[in-house]
Amino acid sequence: MGQQATGVRTAGLGVAIGPEPMSVGGAVLLLPGGEEVSARRPSPVRALTLIRSLGRALARAGRAEGLAVHPVHYRYRGWNGSEARLAADADWAADEVVRRYGDVPVCLVGVDMGGRAALRAGGHEAVNSVVALAPWLPEEDVAAPAEPVKQLAGRRVLIVHGTNDERTDPELSFRFAARAKKANREVCRFEVHSDGHGLHGHRAEVVSLGVDFVLGALFGHRVSRPVEDALAAPPPIGLRMPLAAGFGRSLKRR
Repeated sequence: MGQQATGVRTAGLGVAIGPEPMSVGGAVLLLPGGEEVSARRPSPVRALTLIRSLGRALARAGRAEGLAVHPVHYRYRGWNGSEARLAADADWAADEVVRRYGDVPVCLVGVDMGGRAALRAGGHEAVNSVVALAPWLPEEDVAAPAEPVKQLAGRRVLIVHGTNDERTDPELSFRFAARAKKANREVCRFEVHSDGHGLHGHRAEVVSLGVDFVLGALFGHRVSRPVEDALAAPPPIGLRMPLAAGFGRSLKRR
């Protein structure tokens, strides 16, 4: 959505990916990456990454369930400290889903800084699940409050991180997941060994994992055994679950 005549920027929902269902039974909101501090408009190129591939796969796989998949257009590129602008836009987008489609379950799917936005906005009453891919999370600072986790209680949460990520620290997402697991047993985290920030080397596996998890969270489909095991296992096992090469090739849903 463009800038209004008043000069006030507004967030917006992008056009639904794939054919928009006649009757919507659930929604996925795609939250692209951003920057730590910036008042500039978001770059449209940022949305054309792994998250877009996952969005297309979800739209196909969830068509029979009436799944609507929308990218979120931020007002600003930056998180911008305590303003947490990307999380505020994610929260607005969840409100917009309720306005458009009614009382349907929502999954927030974010990458990089969008992963932080998804986790932070996960407390919205319409949200029942969160997927954070290579999330950007702040360094731990004794002088600043820790990134909150209590808002994720009652939600199903998946975090995926490449072990060779040089942009966002995988150890920080592990520590976050460990704290979140204390507030919510329905948290799991998968490690993609030898992959970097964009998860290019194992994109097919990451997309399959995301589809498996989201359809299970939104529509009650039985998830794959690795996801079941990761959710059930105590820390650190379920938070350092390796994503197997070829995951999804023979995946069957019941």
